[in-house]
Amino acid sequence: MISNTLLALLAFSPILLAAVLLLALQWPAKKAMPLAFGLTVVIALFVWDMSATRILASSLQGIVMSLSLLWIIFGAILLLNTLKHIGAIAAIRNGFTAISPDRRVQAIIVAWCFGSFIEGASGFGTPAAVAAPLMVALGFPALAAVLMGMMIQSTPVSFGAVGTPIVVGVTGGLDTQAMAPGLASAGAGSDWAAYLQLVTGNVAVLHAITGTLMPVLMTVMLTRFFGRNKSWKEGLDIVPFALFAGLAFTLPYALTGLLLGP
Repeated sequence: MISNTLLALLAFSPILLAAVLLLALQWPAKKAMPLAFGLTVVIALFVWDMSATRILASSLQGIVMSLSLLWIIFGAILLLNTLKHIGAIAAIRNGFTAISPDRRVQAIIVAWCFGSFIEGASGFGTPAAVAAPLMVALGFPALAAVLMGMMIQSTPVSFGAVGTPIVVGVTGGLDTQAMAPGLASAGAGSDWAAYLQLVTGNVAVLHAITGTLMPVLMTVMLTRFFGRNKSWKEGLDIVPFALFAGLAFTLPYALTGLLLGP
């Protein structure tokens, strides 16, 4: 009898293998991911006792889901390259520079406001691909630009790419038939749509509460580690504007999740 801890480790091992090959050994994805997939198939066959037919069906389902995600990524890359070649990126950069020379304000506008918008529209790390280079062009140190781009991923990411993590992740990741008996205890009766909306509302509210403080944390990190005076206080001096910027995103964010859905 295999213990639950060992089962959990086995379930996690394909993800761990991919991380080691991609990050530690710097393997390209075209080599690393087939090995991770192969390990997944072996575990499914000999640990979970899945049939070959079920594994094949799950693999085909994964391919179809991947194609839908790649279509969204294609749109994001197309948008970025279109903006670059028509000169819109340069115009955006000049516009942000004209708003304020204060890097704290620029970080909030570019990374938080613009980055959150891009995450909601395209998802999949596009704030790092769009906002971070834009901040470097504005004169931010490269590491600071990457840090700001990564920090904003904490709040809008659950509804990134037009709600994909919730719509695809929850709907595709859970067996709606198997979940049916537990829907009533969750307060959703037997209606899957009501349960999905319950998840959406909870995610929206929790992220809105924490996300309101994210611009404050960003400016504090920026001034402490990348500012001229290495000061925490300089980041806190802009708290009113930072909180306003946080609420400017999180209020419509929460209301949209609660009233309209993912």
